[in-house]
Amino acid sequence: MIVDNETPTSRSDTVQSMASGSGGPKQGEIQEVKRDGLLLAEPEVKTKRPPSFKVLLLNDDYTPMDFVTFILKDIFHKNHEEAVSIMLEIHNKGESVCGVYTRDVAETKAELVITIARRNEYPLQCRVEKA
Repeated sequence: MIVDNETPTSRSDTVQSMASGSGGPKQGEIQEVKRDGLLLAEPEVKTKRPPSFKVLLLNDDYTPMDFVTFILKDIFHKNHEEAVSIMLEIHNKGESVCGVYTRDVAETKAELVITIARRNEYPLQCRVEKA
């Protein structure tokens, strides 16, 4: 089909804002899209950031401080100073946030902490909460 003097080989899509001269569509506006001479209306899609989740380590009386520091460095990629600081906060306050991630990453890190702790026969606990 040839419309508006377009040749069948020119498939250039043109997007025009319904608000002419506004410099682009506003949130919630429907855009006019011209494809092969046909006018289609496409709603604007707005994406949201995924929710964040905190990973917390809990204090216990049996897991050595060095092991907690190792976990913080190895799993949460903290440098030595950050790891020691978080470890002392866990020891003094009973728990501390080790990181904030998307749900899948937070749950994976929590499972990894518990798995490594159990392999080393420590009762270290880890919790995931919505941030």
